[in-house]
Amino acid sequence: MARNSYSIGILLIGLAALLLLGKLGFFHVLLSFFWPLVLLIPGLLFHVFFFNRSLPAGVLVPGGILTTYAIMFFYCNIFGWGSMSYLWPGFILGVAIGLYEMHLFDRGSDRGVLIGAMVLGIISAVFFGLTLLIHLGIYVIALILVVAGLVMIFRKRNVW
Repeated sequence: MARNSYSIGILLIGLAALLLLGKLGFFHVLLSFFWPLVLLIPGLLFHVFFFNRSLPAGVLVPGGILTTYAIMFFYCNIFGWGSMSYLWPGFILGVAIGLYEMHLFDRGSDRGVLIGAMVLGIISAVFFGLTLLIHLGIYVIALILVVAGLVMIFRKRNVW
């Protein structure tokens, strides 16, 4: 009987600690920051199961997509959701990464998979470039002017 009450006492103390942590907002902060793990864990498990030869290569497509999106969402959790205004081409990139992984590791994949991955990757890169140019355009122009000035200063002088 004493052993049973000891176990119940520890259980009650643990339950009280969980209630207090919940009331202090510990779980809210933890879940609001680490919720992208809901995407990252299945994405990584798809990769693990494929490389352990448990699942076919087709699981690399959702694995690549979920892993890419989870990384983007972690970035937004750390640096703020305003950064999604220039990270949005990553949604296209996630599909390109998934398709490219499938092409890379599946010997029987069609050439169309590679073409689709490359087209989506190029579209994503173009959108990333345009988005960064729009958001950081003045800095890019200033950098180009500084480089042009340095080239003019340090180039070999030709006698005309």
